[in-house]
Amino acid sequence: MNFHDNNPEDPGTLEDFADALIRIRNRHNDVVPTMAQGVIEYRETYGTDPVTSQNIQYFLDRFYMSRISIRMLINQHTLIFNGSANPAHPKHIGSIDPHCDVVAVVRDAYDAAKMLCDQYYLGSPELEIEEFNAIRRGSPIHMVYVPSHLYHMLFELFKNSMRATVEYNENVVIFPPVKVLLSLGPEDLSIKVSDKGGGVPLRKIERLFSYMYSTAPTPKFGDTSRAPLAGFGYGLPISRLYARYFQGDLQLYSMEGYGTDAVVYLKALSTDSVERLPVYNKSAWRHYQASPEADDWCIPSREPKNLSVTTPSK
Repeated sequence: MNFHDNNPEDPGTLEDFADALIRIRNRHNDVVPTMAQGVIEYRETYGTDPVTSQNIQYFLDRFYMSRISIRMLINQHTLIFNGSANPAHPKHIGSIDPHCDVVAVVRDAYDAAKMLCDQYYLGSPELEIEEFNAIRRGSPIHMVYVPSHLYHMLFELFKNSMRATVEYNENVVIFPPVKVLLSLGPEDLSIKVSDKGGGVPLRKIERLFSYMYSTAPTPKFGDTSRAPLAGFGYGLPISRLYARYFQGDLQLYSMEGYGTDAVVYLKALSTDSVERLPVYNKSAWRHYQASPEADDWCIPSREPKNLSVTTPSK
């Protein structure tokens, strides 16, 4: 409230306000890994159960979506009102690119993920890109979007695809490529990232979006020598929130034994890209107090039996 009674047209006030917003933003840069560490420590100490996992998922989805929105507002204000344009992106409106080159963002995300994969595995799959523009056939795909959001989603998908591809094809000389297909239609821009990393069983698909689940070993916290390739468990869930923030989505389609397709759906029209934000009211509070109802479908409650170690009956 320090700026409540200040003159909003005073350049000094605007500068001080922008500096305050930048300090607030920077102070919370480590919120996501800190929260991830808390979830991992809770899981290791108390284990997991369906009710707790559901409540944590509900809370963190809303918490992270609010954080995405707040940081979006802070970045917009500081980039627009600090009196200087980004020399690398002079046509950006704050953090929004009116002519976002989707293929360029794809390549940037791939290059960053490839560097990490090379550090961990001393090798990485190549990238193949195919784009189809149904609005202007033969033209490159551009859209109004926030490049940093798109980069975040694609970077996480590339990390997962590369790790799965390298580990599943460890005995081959040349890894199968990661393929990206971009398709722009009248309503949606769809980005499909395909790999041949062995896929995952159907029963585990929804778990991949859970903050309480990760397929990778838990990384060491505080290790600043290199960024972890995977293990915190928040890559896919938060990437899906970034997609849903502007009314899009992120979905996984996997074929166990072959590979996985991850599809990012974005709104092609900027007029349809309206913020999706959580509402905090009594209904939200009742979500934590409600006891789960018994399922009215028969669902197996345990992992499949390992028939290779099952003792035959006499």
